[in-house]
Amino acid sequence: MSSISFNLGYRYLRSKKGGIFSFTTILAILGLSIGVASLIIVTSVMNGFQKELENRILGVIPHAIVYNDDYVENYEELIEKINANNDVYESSPYIEIQALISSSSDNKPVSLIGIEPDKEKKLSILPQYMIIGDFENLNNKNSVIIGSSLAANLGAYVGDNIVITTPDIKSTIIGSYPLSVTLEVVGIYELRTEIDQYLVLTSHKTAQKLKKFSIDQTESIRIKTTDLFKADLIGSNIALELGNSFYISSWKDTHGTLFEAIKFEKLLISLMLFLIVAVASILVLSTIVMTVKSKEREVAILRTLGASSNQLILIFFTQGILLSFIGIFIGVMIGYLFTININNIINLLEDMLGRNLLEAYFINYFPYFIDHKQILFICLISLILSISASFLPSLRATKLNPVEILRHE
Repeated sequence: MSSISFNLGYRYLRSKKGGIFSFTTILAILGLSIGVASLIIVTSVMNGFQKELENRILGVIPHAIVYNDDYVENYEELIEKINANNDVYESSPYIEIQALISSSSDNKPVSLIGIEPDKEKKLSILPQYMIIGDFENLNNKNSVIIGSSLAANLGAYVGDNIVITTPDIKSTIIGSYPLSVTLEVVGIYELRTEIDQYLVLTSHKTAQKLKKFSIDQTESIRIKTTDLFKADLIGSNIALELGNSFYISSWKDTHGTLFEAIKFEKLLISLMLFLIVAVASILVLSTIVMTVKSKEREVAILRTLGASSNQLILIFFTQGILLSFIGIFIGVMIGYLFTININNIINLLEDMLGRNLLEAYFINYFPYFIDHKQILFICLISLILSISASFLPSLRATKLNPVEILRHE
């Protein structure tokens, strides 16, 4: 009888007029497919944006910084000790100065970072995003590299001079005033994030002079760890190894809130899209209800032939399962194909509309990351919702009175 139940369940999916599926079945499959496809597309794109943002921001800011109350002396010896740690990829001296950058047309508050240019390729992705000039130009005396947004605001270009003013006070016989230095722009980078607006890079030697440090002194030591998400723990262990006078600050202290907000936003959007799947499940329920209603006579005949309640439930439950599998399968195929071709679709739309749809974003393409575990979870939840929706009307079929139904025929 189970094979008969399966065959009847499949037959009830089909149209009375000889089509593959009935109109209500097509609506239910379409709704479920759209819901599943939307979830896959949106979550994959948001995964891509999150990873791209992580790469562009966390690829620039230090994973961790070791510092003390004043300044770090004999930093080269400390760097040797830090680099001996298996959890450390690379480390270097690091000086950060809050300053005012000025050109002939404007001035802006910035973070001036003193780095060792030769080590930057191991510590940061910035050298990969240079659009004018070269990172090695920072080895030139009194030179800086600025972001494209800041360069546009200042009207500055490679070869131009800008003035950096720091909070430090310079005293002379005629009075005291903030320390200023003229530096040459030797390069421009473009990450297309907010970093472009405020991060200014100079050599560690230039920053030492601005802070009036000796040649063996630095403000802190920048660390790139082998595991980004354990940077705070790795940094804490290193600080303990170096001594009680050292402290640790990780990217979680400065940018942790941003990435938590991204995760929350992704969760919120996913919950909203799951409502689409829930609505589609109601369409599945409606389809089974209408099938039960239209097949009351056949149910009554099956009852008189000795069909049990479980066998009747199985007939309509089979219909719901088949409908769910078909809808989810089509949704996965649409979602997957749309996602991997999303940039081709965006380019086509841009050509049709004659405008750049991504000009407001920090990138010029749609990043995506297809998480197969996530897709499996989406399919599982969609299947549970759909099958649950088909159970109640299947149960209703067992409550029908065959005598009453056949009497009115």
